[in-house]
Amino acid sequence: MTNIFSLAFLLALALMVVCRCWLARRQISHVLAHRAAVPEQFAGRLELQAHQKAADYTVAQTRFGRITLTIEVLVLLSFTFAGGLQALHDFWNARLAGMTYGVVIIFSVIFISGLIDLPLSLYKQFVIEEKFGFNRMTIKLFVIDLVKQTALGIAIGTPVLLAVLWLMAQMGNLWWLYVWLFWCVFNLLILFIYPTWIAPLFNTFSPLDDAPLKARIEGLLERCGFATGGLFVMDGSKRSSHGNAYFTGFGKTKRIVFFDTLLSRLQAVEVEAVLAHELGHFKHRHVIKRIALLFSMSLVFLAALGQMLNADWFFNGLGVQAHNTALALILFSLVAPVFTFLLTPLSSLLSRRHEFEADRYAAEHASADDLVKALVKLYEDNAATLTPDPLHSLFYDSHPPAALRIARLNGH
Repeated sequence: MTNIFSLAFLLALALMVVCRCWLARRQISHVLAHRAAVPEQFAGRLELQAHQKAADYTVAQTRFGRITLTIEVLVLLSFTFAGGLQALHDFWNARLAGMTYGVVIIFSVIFISGLIDLPLSLYKQFVIEEKFGFNRMTIKLFVIDLVKQTALGIAIGTPVLLAVLWLMAQMGNLWWLYVWLFWCVFNLLILFIYPTWIAPLFNTFSPLDDAPLKARIEGLLERCGFATGGLFVMDGSKRSSHGNAYFTGFGKTKRIVFFDTLLSRLQAVEVEAVLAHELGHFKHRHVIKRIALLFSMSLVFLAALGQMLNADWFFNGLGVQAHNTALALILFSLVAPVFTFLLTPLSSLLSRRHEFEADRYAAEHASADDLVKALVKLYEDNAATLTPDPLHSLFYDSHPPAALRIARLNGH
């Protein structure tokens, strides 16, 4: 059984790598093939220079993605078949015991992975994003963010890991059900406290003080029967020139947040249309549906881990001789994405359906033409390609291709 599982994992890993490389090659070829001219439906709306910038940005990101894929695979094999995780176990097992050992070895894997990822993050931020004019972050701010994220991860992660390891040790064969219930409660709690306690650690949120825009937005909210805890502007420009808007929180903590870069680019009627789209997500209960799907999938994964927790073939088949709950959690988190990779298009399909539904809602409660104008500006500002490879887009993209999305809006 050990050899069979090892073979199954290696075959799944090979399939994932081949598939991702093939899709990346298609994306690069397709985008470059359509680089010379603005698509007909965008003629007069977008300059050729902006279209070519988006093409070059997409190609640069895709090529960088192939580099990160290579490193991800090497790290995965180093932790498993090359004996990295077993070596970590031998080191910490000789010095620590119980849940302390469990927390420390899990954080060790996270730390090593983060250390390997650090130069990649620096390159992406200060080379790729800088080259295309998006980066506004300084090295100092990057370091400050990293320190805050690390401290927050330790402060939140330590009690969470202790609780999970305790439940795994004390709740018998149904430990996975208790861990799932705890995980659900924890995630819902984070959704409530994030807007008030976590997000302000990284950005400044100021009440929207543009009176005409605020009045227009409040009129839209009233028409849609939507109550909010406030309208805020986030200083996203201190890190990037990319623009966005989003909802966060639930109930009384629910906020509407606009990036300052978005407000500086769009007209009031276009901001209203973008917000109507976001309201569509809430009115169609997309957030609740996604949370329900996430919780359902986590239940399936934890139940699967429950069946493998004491299986020799699971540990030995991944190059680890030691058996314990902490190692099981680490191994499962490492290999699960490999076996579930082919499910990616299903998630992308669901997300694209939600985007179409939100667009229809926006067209009914604001102006479809204004939403089209806003989308074109956002595509330009974010250098999002207008000509993605259809198969690559079908597999990965959470949003429909620009041409299809705008065609539907034009036809309402």
